[in-house]
Amino acid sequence: MLEATRLTREGRLHEATALLHRALGGATAPDPPATAWSDTKGPAATPPRRTIDVDPETGDPVQTPASWMPRPLRALGALAQGPLARAPAPVPEGARFLRQTIGNMGATRDYKLYIPGGQRSAPMPMLVMLHGCTQSADDFAAGTRMNALAEEYGLLVVYPEQSKAANAQKCWNWFSPADQRRDRGEPALIAGMTRQVMQEHAVDGRRIYVAGLSAGGAAAAIMAQAYPDLYAAVGVHSGLPCGAARDIPTAFAAMQRGAATQQQPSGLGAADAKPLAVPTIVFHADQDRTVHPSNGDLIAAQVAAMGAVTVETHAGQVPGGHAYSRTNHLTPTGTSVLEQWLVHGGGHAWSGGSNLGSYTDPRGPDASREMLRFFRQHALPG
Repeated sequence: MLEATRLTREGRLHEATALLHRALGGATAPDPPATAWSDTKGPAATPPRRTIDVDPETGDPVQTPASWMPRPLRALGALAQGPLARAPAPVPEGARFLRQTIGNMGATRDYKLYIPGGQRSAPMPMLVMLHGCTQSADDFAAGTRMNALAEEYGLLVVYPEQSKAANAQKCWNWFSPADQRRDRGEPALIAGMTRQVMQEHAVDGRRIYVAGLSAGGAAAAIMAQAYPDLYAAVGVHSGLPCGAARDIPTAFAAMQRGAATQQQPSGLGAADAKPLAVPTIVFHADQDRTVHPSNGDLIAAQVAAMGAVTVETHAGQVPGGHAYSRTNHLTPTGTSVLEQWLVHGGGHAWSGGSNLGSYTDPRGPDASREMLRFFRQHALPG
């Protein structure tokens, strides 16, 4: 399994597939077809190692020259062909969109920080946004329109970027035990970015939030469980619950059918500690063919026992777009600690996003605005 993980991260997906087939069933993966490709020489050249895209409207797989790969391995790199390179969107006067770097325990990652324009007399809330596979900070910002909302709401937005050296498809390694715990691996790097921005800018430390899409959604769930003292609430879009997988095979199973068990890693690092749930808003579409919709239910189950005494369900319809269901779990004071949105007919894409970014569905309810509305209800004590 470790070798398959290494091959996948290096982009050697056919070799990883063959290894998994031998390990799990004794069969070998089919050989790639003997087809000539425009960027190779000879009639029997091996096709380039590529994975699939996901249709931003339906979530359906889009076949590429790597269509001979078994679907689960393609799905692990879902969104993998990736968006076209896009220039950063223009920044309003007075605002800044800065590229930064952080190093921690011998690893480095880039991130971008959006600082809204205008004079701010009080420390600002902050949102950490974790992209999906193959996406970049600029692409994710454009697709979610979060920078425009940052101007409206007055908050800082941090966009960590995964490295191709850590994952060939730029997926956050949510399925790796080394990247599921506090002060280890990728969680330590993301928390380090959060704290670095807190040190360098006027941040309201009680109002820091984290959200993500797909692999980034799974990573956001991990961040909330591992750092309940840092993040006041979390948004998980088309993601998986914390502890959904421990290796590549269990990641495939969780993505295809939903996590079989909730292997909750320790939130605070002690072997016997129980993770602390934080207020959570979940978005998932019922036609998501990349990450099974039942994962949204499992995320909700991890936080459903946070003292909510009332459950309300609402149905709605975006004019000219998707219908949706929203289930709200309220405390005795009327505060929502869990909102679960199910988008009917949507696929594996950011609901209500902009076509200026990749993997968005403009026909859905506005996940970005709804997340910010939900976050505004919550702050850490202190």
